[in-house]
Amino acid sequence: MTAISLAVIGGTGVYGLATLDEVETRAVTTPYGDPSGPVRVGTLLGHRVAFLARHGEGHSLPPHKINYRANLAALKQIGATRVLALNTVGGITEDFGPRVLACPDQLIDYTWGRISTLSEEPGSEVLHVDFGDPYTPMLRHKLLAAAKVTGTRVVDGGCYGATQGPRLETKAEIARMRRDGCDLVGMTGMPEAGLARELGLDYVCLGIVANWAAGCGTGEEITMAEVLANVKAASAGLPELIGELARG
Repeated sequence: MTAISLAVIGGTGVYGLATLDEVETRAVTTPYGDPSGPVRVGTLLGHRVAFLARHGEGHSLPPHKINYRANLAALKQIGATRVLALNTVGGITEDFGPRVLACPDQLIDYTWGRISTLSEEPGSEVLHVDFGDPYTPMLRHKLLAAAKVTGTRVVDGGCYGATQGPRLETKAEIARMRRDGCDLVGMTGMPEAGLARELGLDYVCLGIVANWAAGCGTGEEITMAEVLANVKAASAGLPELIGELARG
């Protein structure tokens, strides 16, 4: 069986990779339950790539109900060692406006009540992983290098603030996040990144900026139509970028 070069987790507006050829569907069960949906494994530019829709392929799971442990465990079970997380986010600071792609290097967790560790069950190993750099530095380097090769503009760096959702944030909450140093806001960055570290998976985030966060743009109401249109536009070059990352 050909090794999987890269696993991709898709966020809001990214429910599949249409450019995958020779697709196999794998239903995986893990010690933590079932993942958000089937894992699709196919060929992209000559390399085997796995894809999993984080919210389910019909966007049926809100951020706080996603079984992040099962999702990552399923990808590891099928042989993935590297994970590219596509996260649909809002932009807070000026370099992170709508339709920008960003590769953050830091993370602040504002979520609550989610199972955030493999050390949850009685008798499980207590894991104290180093999380100073929440995204694997070498994989970040390779993603940015792939962006240069493919001519894809990706902002290097920034801090992702993970909020509870599914509602969007208030202007005061975003103002606090700005003071805390956040450049991006999303609802699915944690516990996913921490669990990937516990599982020994290399993990990197590519933020797809769908809108300005509350109080950061024109002041107009944020609509799902706007979000999905911006995600579609920003994602146009993703197959080539993902293929180049899989190659490396």
